[in-house]
Amino acid sequence: MAADSEPESEVFEITDFTTASEWERFISKVEEVLNDWKLIGNSLGRPLEKGVFTSGTWEEKSDEISFADFKFSVTHHYLVQETTDKEGKDEILEDAIPQSMQDLLCMNNDFPPRAHCLVRWYGLREFVVIAPAAHSDAVLSESKCNLLLSSVSIALGNTGCQVPLFVQIHHKWRRMYVGECQGPGVRTDFEMVHLRKVPNQYTHLSGLLDIFKSKIGCPLTPLPPVSIAIRFTYVLQDWQQYFWPQQPPDIDALVGGEVGGLEFGKLPFGACEDPISELHLATTWPHLTEGIIVDNDVYSDLDPIQAPHWSVRVRKADNPQCLLGDFVTEFFKICRRKESTDEILGRSTFEEEGREIADITHALSKLTEPTPVPIHKLSVSNMVHTAKKKIRKHRGIEESPLNNDVLNTILLFLFPDAASEKPLDGTTSVDNSNPPSESEDYNLYNQFKSAPSDSLTYKLALCLCMINFYHGGLKGVAHLWQEFVLEMRFRWENNFLIPGLTSGPPDLRCCLLHQKLQMLNCCIERKKARDEGKNVTNTYPGDAGKAADQLGPDHRKDTDKEKGEVGKSWDSWSDSDEEFFECLSDTEELKGNGQESGKKGGPKEMANLKPEGRLHQHGKLTLLHNGEPLYIPVTQEPAPMTEDLLEEQSEVLAKLGTSAEGAHLRARMQSACLLSDMESFKAANPGCILEDFVRWYSPRDYIEEEVIDEKGDVILKGELSARMKIPSNMWVEAWETAKPIPARRQRRLFDDTREAEKVLHYLAFQKPADLARHLLPCVIHAAVLKVKEEETLENISSVKKIIKQIISHSSKVLHFPNPEDKKLEEIIHQITNVEAIIARARSLKAKFGTEKCEQEEEKEDLERFVSCLLEQPEVLVTGAGRGHAGRIIHKLFVNAQRAAAMAPPEEELKRAGCPEERRHNSVSDFPAPAGRELILRTTVPRPAPYSKALPQRMYSVLTKEDFRLAGAFSSDTSFF
Repeated sequence: MAADSEPESEVFEITDFTTASEWERFISKVEEVLNDWKLIGNSLGRPLEKGVFTSGTWEEKSDEISFADFKFSVTHHYLVQETTDKEGKDEILEDAIPQSMQDLLCMNNDFPPRAHCLVRWYGLREFVVIAPAAHSDAVLSESKCNLLLSSVSIALGNTGCQVPLFVQIHHKWRRMYVGECQGPGVRTDFEMVHLRKVPNQYTHLSGLLDIFKSKIGCPLTPLPPVSIAIRFTYVLQDWQQYFWPQQPPDIDALVGGEVGGLEFGKLPFGACEDPISELHLATTWPHLTEGIIVDNDVYSDLDPIQAPHWSVRVRKADNPQCLLGDFVTEFFKICRRKESTDEILGRSTFEEEGREIADITHALSKLTEPTPVPIHKLSVSNMVHTAKKKIRKHRGIEESPLNNDVLNTILLFLFPDAASEKPLDGTTSVDNSNPPSESEDYNLYNQFKSAPSDSLTYKLALCLCMINFYHGGLKGVAHLWQEFVLEMRFRWENNFLIPGLTSGPPDLRCCLLHQKLQMLNCCIERKKARDEGKNVTNTYPGDAGKAADQLGPDHRKDTDKEKGEVGKSWDSWSDSDEEFFECLSDTEELKGNGQESGKKGGPKEMANLKPEGRLHQHGKLTLLHNGEPLYIPVTQEPAPMTEDLLEEQSEVLAKLGTSAEGAHLRARMQSACLLSDMESFKAANPGCILEDFVRWYSPRDYIEEEVIDEKGDVILKGELSARMKIPSNMWVEAWETAKPIPARRQRRLFDDTREAEKVLHYLAFQKPADLARHLLPCVIHAAVLKVKEEETLENISSVKKIIKQIISHSSKVLHFPNPEDKKLEEIIHQITNVEAIIARARSLKAKFGTEKCEQEEEKEDLERFVSCLLEQPEVLVTGAGRGHAGRIIHKLFVNAQRAAAMAPPEEELKRAGCPEERRHNSVSDFPAPAGRELILRTTVPRPAPYSKALPQRMYSVLTKEDFRLAGAFSSDTSFF
């Protein structure tokens, strides 16, 4: 074995010289990508239609390949077109030149306003680009450029791909490409020159024609005529007499008098600077032939006024400062602040006040008191009054963040009822300027979770926004909020309803702050009614109950009762003042209704009780035991709740777990309202049983069937549903514990004092950042309404679509409890963009004088032209320099030129002598072109007279600091 293994150990490493090199691998990868993308063979499309490069859809797909460790990205750019039926044409197309070579001669899409640079330079509908993958990488040396180009050439030859393949060389900012396109016996080379300084001989047509002809090197004489397309671009930057019409907001008007107060409900709008910075006029001569026109270093026939085609584009100012956008952005910035109101304004006022008035007697009285003193007996209004004095004493009136006039104006705007001696009883304030409550705009608050646009919360948001922007920033916001909280406390103490809030329970569709204010109003309503001595309770189900009575027993108020064992829908919560219940002592209750007998005895004993708390008879229903009419009782309403309280309650119920004891406790907690209704029902219907209650409260749980009795008559027999018969059922348990007590003498379901104090505490401890978070939906809501209002004046279709998108986006984002900052910034950015578009429309209308047009037709044409300028990258001027819009543009340029040269105005020149003299004295109407573009095309045989005639093209662009030539030169490779 050892002997056999010896020869093997002497074998040296074998070098395989057939292994591919890095260069060959690179070529193979390029071929693989071209095959994967099916770019093999000739695929002739339809002739290109006019304008398709701009209006059509461009798509691209990318892949990554590497040459050794240098990475390249390969990208295929193509115009999406319908595929043509190629069956039966294969033989004819076999020798046809590639599609891209044919496109070199197509004149329908010269100078597209928006396209890839290679599309503009060569007029191609499809091409592949190989470029360094990293942005900082570049192919700089000539040898590397040639190596890449030869790789491309081999890959195209091996695959039979007829799509042009480009390689990006030099630094990316130079946009330098070289490339090749191969077909059957033909090849096009794409070459490029890029210079900083322009050689003088190439600044005009004649010099460029010389380059083109020498590059073609055509052996034919005379040379076939060269087709020429020329475009000169003129830039207008100085608008002269067209000043920007935006008026700055009148800050003084915001503080003075009644009119100033109304300003707090409005948002500013418009750009602070002209949002249109430049106007670019492109004058085009699309079809010229060599020899027809003269353009050299001495003389030129190319007068822009005579150009057959004019097109215009506007350059928009980068991020123009917009008032509404700034307003909302500045308010949004408060959300990121960490300070509390006390930290911003200084030491807590209440702390100091408390310390000043505290003495030992207060301390002792607090220790000896058996129960807490009800808060409404304290003189909190006095404390508020002295607190305000204390604030002013400590800060000084001059140092106060908010000027007294501004503060009073805002408070009067927020609380219009404060102007009269006695605040209004109504809880809503209607503003005629707001949209009607049925309108889509009004109901935006549902989608945004903000507040109705005529509500106090909405107005507060606008006021805080304005204070933040114009009057003291964050300190002003904290000051106004402190005053607002003191006002809430004052209203609670003095039973004054808060204006600008719809009555009823908190609307869960609104923001939490709005719900809290509504909750406070509910407390004030109940306290007010109780303090006035009204003990008449509200009814269930109110008007609905009367309707049910009229409809008869078969149409009972089933839907609301089925919502759950609470037994009331939110909608049925009353808005009257008569909803307050005093809990009397047990002795009084016993006196009133023989409670013990009611509890222990059956229906017979209960039947002896005196009925109390009846509302009205329930149709034709009678009690099952004694046949007495069934009466609907007067009941307590369920306690109104804000969404955070509901969440808190659901968490408590969830924590009770799934054990039997937990389930029982949960049922007891949830049945407080049910128990109250049972007690009311028992009081109103002495001698009733559970079945009677179920027939009224939840008719679906009482099943009636037709049966035949002993006599053969058909009678209705009823029984409780299966769920009501479950042993130790909560309903049965509650019924047994319920005492016949009318609603007016029951323990209150809703403790208004405690709930009001909780709300006031919640408001007092809100930081400005929390406040801004709560009110941001209202501010966004207001901004959207403002944008919609301004858009209706301009009627821009594209803006309508964007506004719909903003509403859709905002409704998704704002419904979450804590929206992400990034998403909120996106919404604000969208609103600012719309504001900028509307400002641009107004700017262009002012410049083109659409309002000054006397003829209706001309006015419509101009308005259409202006709206196209906003929405399209480039707009054709109908009639070129002789059309209505063309004459206005010409005049704009003339005025700018005169101003630049300090020349006499146009009127004086008109009074001058003959036209020649006038021309001699006057300044030229247009400045020197900012850009000159030329496309030269011809079809000639290369490289020999007997070669196939193929398309040749050269594009040239000349600007102040840039000169580029992009040539595509085709040659016949059949015999060479």
